[in-house]
Amino acid sequence: MPKRIAFQPKRVRRRTFFKEWRTFRGLSQEQLAGRLETSVASISRIENGTQPYTQDVLEALADALMTDPASLLMRNPEDPEAIWSLWERAKPGERQMIVDIAKTVTKTGTDN
Repeated sequence: MPKRIAFQPKRVRRRTFFKEWRTFRGLSQEQLAGRLETSVASISRIENGTQPYTQDVLEALADALMTDPASLLMRNPEDPEAIWSLWERAKPGERQMIVDIAKTVTKTGTDN
């Protein structure tokens, strides 16, 4: 008699933003695959969540997409109202203004 294997439902994974970061940087899957010396199919599977990735792959993707690993997992760069999107578009002098304003707001504890 064959050994019974318990049914394991497919684990639901959290959303990632690999594809959004790639398109935000204006790269095709082919271009990103070239930067990482991997296949387009591999990039597609990673973006679709059907291929697992290691920490090394995550860091290589972050480097290739000019962001940090956490952003690939948590931040949608296409959200125009998100603070990181505003930061990304800001020039160096504007970034300092953003920091100064944020410090003022958090120091005064203004509520709406």
